[in-house]
Amino acid sequence: MITAIGNVMRRLYERGWITTRDGNASLRRRGSKILYVTPSGWRKTIIHPEHMIKTRFEEDGSLSIPDGAKPSGELHMHKLIQIDSPSTRAVLHAHPTHTVAAMYRGFELPLIASQFPEIFRYTQVGPTVAPVPAITEALGEATAKALGVKSGRLDFDIVGQHNHGVCAVAKDPWPTSTSSASTTSARSCSRAASRPKRSASATPAAR
Repeated sequence: MITAIGNVMRRLYERGWITTRDGNASLRRRGSKILYVTPSGWRKTIIHPEHMIKTRFEEDGSLSIPDGAKPSGELHMHKLIQIDSPSTRAVLHAHPTHTVAAMYRGFELPLIASQFPEIFRYTQVGPTVAPVPAITEALGEATAKALGVKSGRLDFDIVGQHNHGVCAVAKDPWPTSTSSASTTSARSCSRAASRPKRSASATPAAR
């Protein structure tokens, strides 16, 4: 499953949802105190199990980090979502262009998702997080709140982060990327449908 994180990150890069240096993911197995997190600044196209940072939840809820290790700058967000998870959980943060553009334009992601059975039958889309600076504890706290994190349980599978990206949660890394893909496709359809239709006179002549 740790290997899958690298595979997912490469897929995200191929889709143009992250650059080689951004995006992050974490994994915590059921009953384990170990939280695996992607490294900061590392090229996401060459993430392999040996590159994952192995942090550990302590009794007070803090995370211990190996000396010299540099986990993702969004570690606090992953910690808040993973801390009391009752089962195996993967968390993915990416920057899908169409989704970010849709939020910037003012689209309500939960409303859009509710109109596409491909999404609402399998994925619960939560409220969009208001603009918050990246790599801050405030973003982590706002994201966890939007996901409805409470005693390890979640109300939603994915939320948008205004002017930034998305955060998706699932039982393993692949469904997190699927949730992102579904919501991105819906945003593209909605955006296209909202454009004014061209009149016949405005149609370019055939060449």
